[in-house]
Amino acid sequence: MKNNEQQLSRRNVLKTIGLGSTAGALGLGLFGSSSAQAARPKTPSYLKGAAVKITRVRAILTAPYGTNLVIVKVETNQAGLYGVGCATYTQRAHTVVSAIEDYLDDFCRGKNVANIEDLWQTAYQSSYWRNGPVLNNALSGVDQALWDIKGKMADMPVYDLLGGKSRFAVDTYTHASGKTAEEVVDDVAKYKEMGYRNIRIQLGGYGSTHLTKNPAWKKGGFGSSGDKTMDPQAYKRGTIDIFKKTRERFGDEIELLHDMHERLQPMDAIDMIKRIEEYRPFFIEDPFSPENMGWFELLRKQTSVPIAMGELLNNPHEWIEPMKNRLFDFIRIHISQIGGITPAVKVARLGEVFNVRTAWHGPGDTSPVGHAANAHIDLNVWNFGVQEAQHFSDLAKEVFPGTPEVKDGYMFVNEAPGLGVDINEKLAKKYPPVEYNYNWTQVRGKDGSVIRP
Repeated sequence: MKNNEQQLSRRNVLKTIGLGSTAGALGLGLFGSSSAQAARPKTPSYLKGAAVKITRVRAILTAPYGTNLVIVKVETNQAGLYGVGCATYTQRAHTVVSAIEDYLDDFCRGKNVANIEDLWQTAYQSSYWRNGPVLNNALSGVDQALWDIKGKMADMPVYDLLGGKSRFAVDTYTHASGKTAEEVVDDVAKYKEMGYRNIRIQLGGYGSTHLTKNPAWKKGGFGSSGDKTMDPQAYKRGTIDIFKKTRERFGDEIELLHDMHERLQPMDAIDMIKRIEEYRPFFIEDPFSPENMGWFELLRKQTSVPIAMGELLNNPHEWIEPMKNRLFDFIRIHISQIGGITPAVKVARLGEVFNVRTAWHGPGDTSPVGHAANAHIDLNVWNFGVQEAQHFSDLAKEVFPGTPEVKDGYMFVNEAPGLGVDINEKLAKKYPPVEYNYNWTQVRGKDGSVIRP
């Protein structure tokens, strides 16, 4: 045995010497001259095992398309190595900026960027009280930026770090709407022509508030002038009608979705969903508010319509039991609202166990960085359902180079290392934050009572 090992060792030495001689004869300089070595690109120290430390965490607040977006930039002690993440909570944007710059910056400095899980856990409980949307969004920005950095260090897209692709691209849905059923159907036709297979249909805004004119509460001088009014029965009738007319026009060629946005009382919500069932919706979103989660069991007993839920949820205790009991079919959390990629992947894995699919919230007030984070998880997890898509303007793509693209209803990331999206800070500065418009959340009943999403 010893003789065999010695022979193998000698062969290896001879091969190395022979390779060196051949390389020298060809002028390749395998063991190279000092000038050849100097010409080689310098290997980053982190590739030699050196720890990469956080030197600064800062927030960038910008509104390039009229919506306040909060982006976190995590800088490191390696020249040119940084990450970006989405911390957008547009309704309280300035508060999130404060949480990032007054607390998380100091907390994160000096920490190793490699230990994402440890940093997430320690930051999460550092405030003692937790699970609120402000602190979760701030933490999300840091978390997404750390995944971005890890991908750049590994020279891999984030989806590869998670385990690679489960599908070639991300199937999406878009929004069709109009003030009449006919306008909605025409809008559906437009998006179908663009290649979308999944289309959300809404009659006007959430709750179809345009159907209610001159409410009594306004005549009585109650509320604010910008507040809107919702007639629950008019909304129910109108929603059923747009499902009926869209199916009559397109048959089963496309999947139809609808967002109730928690605008009805539970029994009215159950009644409307039962009456929509014959039109085979792909899913109905958010039938109940977080305060009314106890109604899901009754809804399940009444109808087979698939249900999506979760955009207002912050706390794992709000979704663990319903997912375990299969009370909804799609988990629709807003990933920055729960703290970023790290917890969202855990939610997706939990969903796989109970066959609950993902349908991450992806509205216009999620930044392109946030949409990229959604898409990287979508590409990886087996139990992906569908992704809400946005149509980004050319300006948005200039401010955020690398923004995901949607073609024929499929979303594609750009395959660059990390999340693949950056921010042009010089251009972003030209679009300062705007004053938040509260009106879309301020909806009242006919007597002026607040309708709470």
